[in-house]
This record gives sequence, structure tokens and C-alpha cells, in this order.
Amino acid sequence: MADTDRRTFDPDELPPVEPPNAAFLVQLFLVPGVIVAIIVCVWLAFHWLAHLGSDPQAYVRTLRRDNEGRWQAALNLANDLRGPGSAALKADESLAVELGRILTDEVSSGRTGEQSETLRIYLCRALGEFAIPAAAPSLVALARGGGDPQTARAAVEALAVLATNLAEAGRTPDDQAAVTAAVVAASRSDAMQLRSAAAFTLGVVGGPAAVDRLLELVGDQAEDVRSNAAIALARQGRPEAFDALTQMLALPDVPPPANAVADDAARSIRYKRALVVVNALRGVALLVDATHEPPPAAVVARVRELAQDPVADVRSSATAVLKKVERLAGQGGGAAAAR
Repeated sequence: MADTDRRTFDPDELPPVEPPNAAFLVQLFLVPGVIVAIIVCVWLAFHWLAHLGSDPQAYVRTLRRDNEGRWQAALNLANDLRGPGSAALKADESLAVELGRILTDEVSSGRTGEQSETLRIYLCRALGEFAIPAAAPSLVALARGGGDPQTARAAVEALAVLATNLAEAGRTPDDQAAVTAAVVAASRSDAMQLRSAAAFTLGVVGGPAAVDRLLELVGDQAEDVRSNAAIALARQGRPEAFDALTQMLALPDVPPPANAVADDAARSIRYKRALVVVNALRGVALLVDATHEPPPAAVVARVRELAQDPVADVRSSATAVLKKVERLAGQGGGAAAAR
């Protein structure tokens, strides 16, 4: 191998070594330090919000402040009430009462806009997660309607969750009649989404007044209201739901279009149809469990057809209903319907 040329450097040729100036030191130490400090502050803020639930009164103090970020505290509280280890929060009567006052004050303030609306909605959701009657009064007052339909809807939906939690705890609202009357009033709203939510909640609340109103809502002009009313009647074990359930089961599948431009719209329609049919099948199952009687023969025939539906969720739900009907027939009831 040939020797390579090597060059030796004269030290006098190297540039002189100069001490670092202030600008260099700032770039080297101060800027990274500021970035690290910002990261630490952000982490501490999230850590504080995540552990706010360790002190329920911290939520109250935050929600009482007049600033635009209060809705975040309401959201965090609702999430904590749904999370594991939330039994103490769900049973905190003073917290529920104070949240009700904050919600009432926010509605009475006359404030409008997205921040206020979001705060009211999350406060309703938080109250619905409790398992004590003290959470009901402010929700009942808002559910009657007459104000913002979005807030009324959130209150009605929260009453459904609260009623479920109370039932699981073996309790009922202190004034069950007032709860039912408020949801019935909401079901008479001109806002379709509020009527739809009220129909669902009436099925959870139950009672003669709720059933009477559901028998009217099952003929509502809006499809979503009719569907929720039918499922609610089924939950109450009322066979009058079969007519509406049959209409829901009869919705045909919408095949995917050849035109790619229409894909999103077609998928949305197909998804909605599958959701309605699966809910109707769930309603049929609820009625079978409640009445211990087979569905009408026409309903069973339609369910058999749906067991071959192109949509997997529909097929599996229909198959489950058929198995339930067959088990009933095997126990000596409804053999004719199962054939």
C-alpha cells in the first residue's frame, strides 16, 4: 500500500481561542432552561387537574370562579364521578347540593355563549353521575324546559343516569312524581332532540304517567322520538311497543353506492339504519324478558330474515334474539312463534 501524504499543522495557523460571550451563554443555558420550565409548568397543571378530585371542595372553588375555564373543571368532575373508586364522590351530598346551586346560578345569570352553555351541560352530566337524591332538584328544574333546549336536554339525560344509579343503590328520588312530571313536560317541547331524550328517560323513570306519555310519543312525527319511545315501552314491558318495533325492524339495508363521491353520505345512512334495527332487536329482547311471551309471529319471521343481514352487528343481534325465543319455546312457552 502506498504511503499517504501527511501534513503537519503549525500551531500558529490555528484560530485563537476566545472566551464565550453573553449571547452564546444565553443560547446554551438560558433558552433550554426556559423550555424545561414551561414543560414542567404544563405537567404540573395537568397533574393538578387530574388530582383535583382528591379534594371535592377544590372543584367547588374552581367552579365558583368567574372565568372561562370553569367548564374544564366540570368536565373533570364528571369524569371522576364515572371513574373507579368514585363511590365517596357519588355519595357526597354537600357536593351535589353545591353543584346544583352553581348550575342554578349559572342559568339565572343570563350569560350566553359557548362557554356558559358548555359549563351548564357538564354540570348536568356531573350531577347525573351521583347516586343520591340530592342531585335531582336542580336537574328537575331545568328539565321542565322553557329555557335553553340544549341545557334542558342535558338535564333530562342526566336524570336517566341518576335514576339508574339510584335504582342500583336501592333508592329513588325524594319526589318521584316531580321527576316524572318534569320529563313529561320536556317531552312536549318543540325541539325534537329534547323530545327524543325525554322519551328515553321516561323509559328509565317508569310509572303510569311515564307510560301514558310514551304511548303518545310512539306516534310522534319524528323517527328518533318514535324509536326511543318504542324502546322505552319495551323496557317497561309494554307489548304496545311491537307496532313501532316492527316498523324499525323493516328498514331495508342500503347497499354501498357505486359512486365514490356518495360514499360518506351512504355510510352515514347505512350506519343509522343499522343502529335503529339493532335497537329494535334489543327492544324485542327486552319484551321477551319482561313478558316471558314470544313476539308475534311476524316479528319472529322478520328477525329470522335479519339473521342473514349484510351488516354483522344486525346479524349477531338478530341471532341472539332468536336464541332467546328458542330458549323460551324450550321452556314450554311460545313454540309456535319459534317455528
